[in-house]
Amino acid sequence: MHLLFPQPKAGEAQRRYTVMLAAFEGWNDAGEAATDAVKYLSRLWESHKVATVDPDLYYDFQFTRPVVHRTGSGERRIKWPTTKLTRSSVPDAPLDIIFVHGVEPSYRWRAYTAELLAHAEELGVDCIILVGALLADVPHSRPIPVTVTSDDDDVRRALNTETSQYEGPTGIVGVLADVASLAGIPTMSVWAAVPHYVGQSPSPKAELALLHRIEDILQVPLEVAVLSEEAEAWERGVDELATEDPEVAAYVRQLEEAKDTAELPEATGESIAREFERYLKKRRKE
Repeated sequence: MHLLFPQPKAGEAQRRYTVMLAAFEGWNDAGEAATDAVKYLSRLWESHKVATVDPDLYYDFQFTRPVVHRTGSGERRIKWPTTKLTRSSVPDAPLDIIFVHGVEPSYRWRAYTAELLAHAEELGVDCIILVGALLADVPHSRPIPVTVTSDDDDVRRALNTETSQYEGPTGIVGVLADVASLAGIPTMSVWAAVPHYVGQSPSPKAELALLHRIEDILQVPLEVAVLSEEAEAWERGVDELATEDPEVAAYVRQLEEAKDTAELPEATGESIAREFERYLKKRRKE
């Protein structure tokens, strides 16, 4: 484990660490890549519900409407927009994960974040990972950029990352990051850049990029073979659509050239070392 989850000293028992991993539908979730990544891990590690947030306190149901669905037995049910907290233990690792999956609230954001942090304290959360996705001028045919930032000095040193330089409108992810930092909980934000011209959901390539970055942070190998196939199929599908429109094809080539020029040194740097380390860990696990 890295500096976020240090190994015990000689003679000490290995302690367990609890990480809150959160994503929210809405403004922070281009292509639903962030919430899909969190739901993927929640299913993979078979999480169970530990808490919910009362939807009547935070949602405008005319804006975020409840949904009618049928159960497996054919019964009619109303699914209300809410925020659910689930918990799982990561196999073969001293980690417990608190998953937070919700819809960005309509109002009372400060009370909403205070409630989430109260749950974090009650559940013994050691650090928080906030996951988001935004639309950006990036090509679908290149690796999806994923940015990790933190205002916590220890987190930045452990992950060799930087503080966010963003200024402007923010969503519930940004608010929760700020409030958690003020509360003294080590917090980081993990954002994927989704190609804006294919920003509809699903976005499996962006989801996969987020999972790889979370894998690096948690130092836990993930089984993503099926998702990798979905990401490849998605990219081929976008390739086909782009070739049908000369203007879109020319725009994609322009984005590719800009991306290749800007990140040429990265081909022999940290990214290759990270991929090789991931490969070795998976080999040891097999």
